[in-house]
Amino acid sequence: MAIEEAAARLARGELVAFPTETVYGLGADASSGPAVAAIYRVKGRPADHPLIVHVADAAQAQWWGELGAQGLALAQAFWPGPLTLIVRRSAQAPGFACGGEPTVGLRCPAHPVALALLRAFARLGGHGVAAPSANRFGRVSPTRAAHVAADLAAHAAGALGLVLDGGPCEVGLESTIVDLSRGAPVLMRPGGVAADRIERVLGCPLLPRDAQAPRASGTLAAHYAPRTPVELVDGDALAARLAELAGQGRRAAAWCRHRPDAPGSAHWEQAEDDPALFARDLYDGLRRLDALGLDRILVERLPAGAAWDAVRDRLERAAATFAGSA
Repeated sequence: MAIEEAAARLARGELVAFPTETVYGLGADASSGPAVAAIYRVKGRPADHPLIVHVADAAQAQWWGELGAQGLALAQAFWPGPLTLIVRRSAQAPGFACGGEPTVGLRCPAHPVALALLRAFARLGGHGVAAPSANRFGRVSPTRAAHVAADLAAHAAGALGLVLDGGPCEVGLESTIVDLSRGAPVLMRPGGVAADRIERVLGCPLLPRDAQAPRASGTLAAHYAPRTPVELVDGDALAARLAELAGQGRRAAAWCRHRPDAPGSAHWEQAEDDPALFARDLYDGLRRLDALGLDRILVERLPAGAAWDAVRDRLERAAATFAGSA
């Protein structure tokens, strides 16, 4: 059985890629220094950038750190699900996956394959699986098993033992991250659980990320980027920007809700009006457009409103990679 084989490989210190409801993760035994080091090597990830430890339930999470009343309330409300909690790391928990931080990010994923893998690994004595997205660092996250193979085959050098195929990811964006390590809860990254739902459970507002916040996965200014530069453009300025690029001899794609009146050489894909559907298609869409080999990907700026916060966050980080080099 694939799940049992994958759990055995994790117990032997190998890497296993597996689906979650958010994106595919590149997993290793979070308690094994060599296994976690292999994640950093295969991804090309900076050693001080923490990973998220995936656990089977809240009880297993507390081996890593004390959730406290707030953490337990959020775990009860949203686990299994796309919510990561950052808490103070316990004395017994190794820091291999924590990027040198005294804190640890913990999540219980909702995908049935991920949960089955975590439970099988726990039966073998495992305490949790460190699993960032299964792609090269800073690039577009994978939401299909084929994305994992395309991204990592050339870099794994035999280290990637198995890829579990669970189909397309249902949410399509990484988890919401909430820091509970410093008293007042802080929203570190928007994601699959909306901030207002979290605030209703906690009975208090989430504070914005500040300079004293611990380092956390996926919070760098430039991230989630395809190789083709991404620009965010207001809808009424798309046609003019496409014409400008065409005049420079540059080929571009427009990802927007309505076809722009643009040069015939421009490629157009229709964007979803619904934020959940847009989120589900975001990374797959960026990969499709990247594969066209064009010079620019223009994405229409998203509507206002909290429902779009997570998608907006990822697109702004994707576009920041190009803006920072321009």
